[in-house]
Amino acid sequence: MPTVLLLTLSNLFMTTAWYWHLKAGSTKPLWVVILISWTIALVEYSLAVPANRIGYANGWSAGQLKIVQEAIALIIFGGFMSWVLGEPVTWRHLAAFGCIMGAVGFLFVGK
Repeated sequence: MPTVLLLTLSNLFMTTAWYWHLKAGSTKPLWVVILISWTIALVEYSLAVPANRIGYANGWSAGQLKIVQEAIALIIFGGFMSWVLGEPVTWRHLAAFGCIMGAVGFLFVGK
């Protein structure tokens, strides 16, 4: 559970680092946006690295860690896209998410 929690927190920061500037920073110079994003990303790395080490030490494979991270990233990005950027979540988004969740299931079956 610490792995999933840390991956969730890291994805909150990374999604913010990658996409906050599309609205909030659109008037800032690019170098300022990059500096701010890298600062936010530092927090993300500080959470993602321990998450992966803990998960791997507890028997998760690298593939399992990556696919769980992707599934978490899609959940967080869907919320960010909708709430922060004001874009609708469509059936295509949900279908793509369903495919990723299927991949998670395949990697954890029999584990």
